[in-house]
Amino acid sequence: MTVTGYRRDKMLYINLAGEMDECSAQDARAKCDKLIEENVNVNRIVINLSEVAFMDSTGIGFLIGRYKKASRLSVPLYIENPNFAADKILNLSGIYSLIPKAE
Repeated sequence: MTVTGYRRDKMLYINLAGEMDECSAQDARAKCDKLIEENVNVNRIVINLSEVAFMDSTGIGFLIGRYKKASRLSVPLYIENPNFAADKILNLSGIYSLIPKAE
């Protein structure tokens, strides 16, 4: 799992690429959290999932953890561009009630 991020104006964009499973989640968590901690004064965080080839329930836990971290900072979190399979898992989990899709 590759994690990259950039900031545009007052928004932090985090791009994930690869497979989100138990093996890759710990490193992705650390990198994401570091990006969030380095950008605490943003108005919005957007996690782009367009390059995530596979996601299991670990990915849901990963997203909920980042949601909790962003919530403690009072920064809204959004999901952007999940592929069909990831979108189906996210819909079934009900995660969009916590983390909406970026429009």
